[in-house]
Amino acid sequence: MASVLIALGGNVGDVRATFAKAIAHVCGMAQAALIARSADYATPPWGDEEQAPFVNACVEIETDLDPHALLFVLQKVEQKFGRTRNKERRWGPRTLDLDMIAYDDISLQKPDLTLPHPRLFERAFVLVPLAEIAPDRVILGMRVRDGLSSVSTQGIERLPDTG
Repeated sequence: MASVLIALGGNVGDVRATFAKAIAHVCGMAQAALIARSADYATPPWGDEEQAPFVNACVEIETDLDPHALLFVLQKVEQKFGRTRNKERRWGPRTLDLDMIAYDDISLQKPDLTLPHPRLFERAFVLVPLAEIAPDRVILGMRVRDGLSSVSTQGIERLPDTG
Protein backbone atom coordinates (compact mmCIF):
# COMPACT_ATOMS: atom_id res chain seq x y z
CA MET A 1 0.00 0.00 0.00
CA ALA A 2 1.22 3.46 -0.87
CA SER A 3 1.00 6.38 1.56
CA VAL A 4 -0.49 9.36 -0.26
CA LEU A 5 -0.91 12.94 0.95
CA ILE A 6 -3.78 14.87 -0.62
CA ALA A 7 -4.62 18.56 -0.19
CA LEU A 8 -8.25 19.69 -0.33
CA GLY A 9 -9.46 23.18 -1.05
CA GLY A 10 -12.55 25.08 -2.07
CA ASN A 11 -14.42 28.35 -1.66
CA VAL A 12 -17.80 27.79 -3.34
CA GLY A 13 -20.78 26.30 -1.53
CA ASP A 14 -20.65 24.36 1.75
CA VAL A 15 -16.99 23.45 1.40
CA ARG A 16 -16.70 21.61 4.71
CA ALA A 17 -19.65 19.35 3.88
CA THR A 18 -18.16 18.81 0.41
CA PHE A 19 -14.85 17.76 2.01
CA ALA A 20 -16.55 15.13 4.18
CA LYS A 21 -18.38 13.64 1.20
CA ALA A 22 -15.39 13.92 -1.14
CA ILE A 23 -13.05 12.13 1.26
CA ALA A 24 -15.54 9.27 1.51
CA HIS A 25 -15.79 9.12 -2.29
CA VAL A 26 -12.01 9.13 -2.75
CA CYS A 27 -11.57 6.34 -0.21
CA GLY A 28 -14.36 4.30 -1.77
CA MET A 29 -13.32 4.75 -5.39
CA ALA A 30 -9.61 4.24 -4.63
CA GLN A 31 -10.26 1.36 -2.21
CA ALA A 32 -8.18 3.40 0.20
CA ALA A 33 -7.93 3.60 3.96
CA LEU A 34 -8.08 7.04 5.55
CA ILE A 35 -5.02 7.24 7.81
CA ALA A 36 -5.24 10.87 8.95
CA ARG A 37 -7.33 14.00 8.37
CA SER A 38 -6.36 17.51 9.39
CA ALA A 39 -8.68 20.13 10.73
CA ASP A 40 -10.20 22.57 8.27
CA TYR A 41 -8.53 25.97 7.89
CA ALA A 42 -9.85 29.27 6.56
CA THR A 43 -7.18 30.67 4.25
CA PRO A 44 -6.78 33.79 2.14
CA PRO A 45 -7.08 33.25 -1.62
CA TRP A 46 -3.79 32.59 -3.39
CA GLY A 47 -2.89 33.66 -6.93
CA ASP A 48 -6.20 35.36 -7.77
CA GLU A 49 -6.85 37.36 -4.60
CA GLU A 50 -10.17 38.92 -5.74
CA GLN A 51 -12.41 36.12 -4.46
CA ALA A 52 -13.81 34.59 -1.28
CA PRO A 53 -11.49 32.97 1.29
CA PHE A 54 -10.82 29.27 0.90
CA VAL A 55 -11.19 26.34 3.23
CA ASN A 56 -8.22 23.95 3.11
CA ALA A 57 -7.38 20.59 4.70
CA CYS A 58 -5.13 17.59 4.09
CA VAL A 59 -5.58 13.85 4.34
CA GLU A 60 -3.29 10.86 4.28
CA ILE A 61 -4.62 7.71 2.64
CA GLU A 62 -3.21 4.30 1.84
CA THR A 63 -4.08 2.79 -1.52
CA ASP A 64 -2.91 0.18 -3.99
CA LEU A 65 -3.75 2.41 -6.97
CA ASP A 66 -0.81 3.74 -8.94
CA PRO A 67 -0.39 7.55 -9.08
CA HIS A 68 -2.12 8.00 -12.45
CA ALA A 69 -5.09 5.82 -11.49
CA LEU A 70 -5.42 7.82 -8.26
CA LEU A 71 -5.22 11.10 -10.20
CA PHE A 72 -8.11 9.84 -12.35
CA VAL A 73 -10.14 9.12 -9.19
CA LEU A 74 -9.35 12.57 -7.73
CA GLN A 75 -10.46 14.30 -10.93
CA LYS A 76 -13.66 12.23 -11.09
CA VAL A 77 -14.49 13.21 -7.50
CA GLU A 78 -13.83 16.88 -8.30
CA GLN A 79 -16.25 16.61 -11.24
CA LYS A 80 -18.88 14.93 -9.07
CA PHE A 81 -18.82 17.98 -6.81
CA GLY A 82 -19.16 20.48 -9.64
CA ARG A 83 -15.63 21.27 -10.70
CA THR A 84 -15.04 21.75 -14.41
CA ARG A 85 -11.34 22.42 -14.87
CA ASN A 86 -11.64 23.42 -18.54
CA LYS A 87 -14.17 26.19 -17.72
CA GLU A 88 -12.52 27.82 -14.71
CA ARG A 89 -9.86 30.46 -14.45
CA ARG A 90 -6.51 29.56 -12.93
CA TRP A 91 -6.51 29.90 -9.14
CA GLY A 92 -10.14 31.04 -9.33
CA PRO A 93 -13.18 30.05 -7.27
CA ARG A 94 -14.01 26.35 -7.07
CA THR A 95 -16.21 23.90 -5.26
CA LEU A 96 -13.43 21.36 -4.73
CA ASP A 97 -9.75 21.06 -5.50
CA LEU A 98 -7.94 17.78 -4.80
CA ASP A 99 -4.16 17.87 -5.23
CA MET A 100 -1.90 14.87 -4.77
CA ILE A 101 0.99 16.26 -2.73
CA ALA A 102 3.14 13.16 -2.32
CA TYR A 103 2.85 9.47 -3.20
CA ASP A 104 5.26 7.45 -1.06
CA ASP A 105 8.73 8.72 -2.05
CA ILE A 106 8.02 8.68 -5.79
CA SER A 107 9.40 11.45 -7.98
CA LEU A 108 7.49 11.79 -11.23
CA GLN A 109 7.39 14.43 -13.96
CA LYS A 110 4.71 13.85 -16.58
CA PRO A 111 2.60 16.42 -18.43
CA ASP A 112 -0.44 15.61 -16.28
CA LEU A 113 1.22 14.81 -12.95
CA THR A 114 4.30 15.98 -11.06
CA LEU A 115 5.18 14.34 -7.75
CA PRO A 116 5.86 15.57 -5.20
CA HIS A 117 3.71 18.63 -5.87
CA PRO A 118 6.10 21.23 -7.34
CA ARG A 119 4.78 24.23 -5.33
CA LEU A 120 4.25 22.49 -2.00
CA PHE A 121 6.83 24.48 -0.06
CA GLU A 122 5.47 27.82 -1.36
CA ARG A 123 1.95 27.25 -0.05
CA ALA A 124 1.17 27.80 3.61
CA PHE A 125 -2.45 26.85 2.95
CA VAL A 126 -1.20 23.32 2.24
CA LEU A 127 1.67 23.21 4.72
CA VAL A 128 -0.39 24.22 7.77
CA PRO A 129 -2.87 21.31 7.57
CA LEU A 130 -0.17 18.97 6.28
CA ALA A 131 2.09 19.73 9.25
CA GLU A 132 -0.81 18.82 11.52
CA ILE A 133 -1.00 15.24 10.17
CA ALA A 134 2.54 14.59 8.88
CA PRO A 135 5.02 17.03 10.48
CA ASP A 136 8.00 14.67 10.17
CA ARG A 137 7.27 13.41 6.65
CA VAL A 138 10.27 14.15 4.44
CA ILE A 139 9.38 15.44 0.98
CA LEU A 140 12.06 16.58 -1.46
CA GLY A 141 14.61 16.23 1.34
CA MET A 142 12.74 18.53 3.76
CA ARG A 143 10.54 17.76 6.73
CA VAL A 144 7.06 19.24 6.38
CA ARG A 145 7.39 21.13 9.69
CA ASP A 146 10.65 22.72 8.49
CA GLY A 147 9.00 23.77 5.24
CA LEU A 148 6.17 25.34 7.20
CA SER A 149 8.61 27.39 9.28
CA SER A 150 9.86 29.12 6.12
CA VAL A 151 6.50 30.54 4.93
CA SER A 152 4.11 33.14 6.32
CA THR A 153 0.93 31.74 7.85
CA GLN A 154 -0.68 35.16 8.18
CA GLY A 155 -4.45 35.02 7.69
CA ILE A 156 -4.74 31.25 8.17
CA GLU A 157 -7.17 30.27 10.91
CA ARG A 158 -8.09 26.81 12.19
CA LEU A 159 -11.86 26.36 12.01
CA PRO A 160 -13.79 24.82 14.89
CA ASP A 161 -14.70 21.14 14.56
CA THR A 162 -18.03 20.61 12.83
CA GLY A 163 -19.38 18.19 15.35
